[in-house]
Amino acid sequence: MATKMLPAKTVDAYIKRCPVKVQATLQKLRMTIKAAAPGAKEVISYSIPGYRQHGMLVFFAAWQNHISFYPAPWEAASLREKMSAYKGSKGTIQFPLDQPLPFSLVTKMVKYRLRQNQERANAKKTVGKKDASTSKTKKPINTSAPVTKKLK
Repeated sequence: MATKMLPAKTVDAYIKRCPVKVQATLQKLRMTIKAAAPGAKEVISYSIPGYRQHGMLVFFAAWQNHISFYPAPWEAASLREKMSAYKGSKGTIQFPLDQPLPFSLVTKMVKYRLRQNQERANAKKTVGKKDASTSKTKKPINTSAPVTKKLK
């Protein structure tokens, strides 16, 4: 009976488990992501390498015939034409292993996702500030209490 291999705990361990012919490409992909988002934290999530900055940024995974990159920003009009050269779905893009990986496109996708995450984080801060400012105001006047007036 075969034993199931436990998920890798680090990106190094993940890459080391991949076929030798793919490891250099994965290392270069990793360095490309880190260069595009130097503040991102490297994690293993869903058993694959991922990067966090103001929330989850991107993931990658090695498959038998391709490398998947998640989430693919198909909504980005500026990237759509270059991305359309590759297979993908709403949330992923597949880079075939028999073709050079488009590292400049990866850089642009990571930077796009970083801007999205930053905008979301800024929006949350703005909402939080509005909520905080309204809670610091004076207590409202109790309008349900009877009003009494002193007579002269």
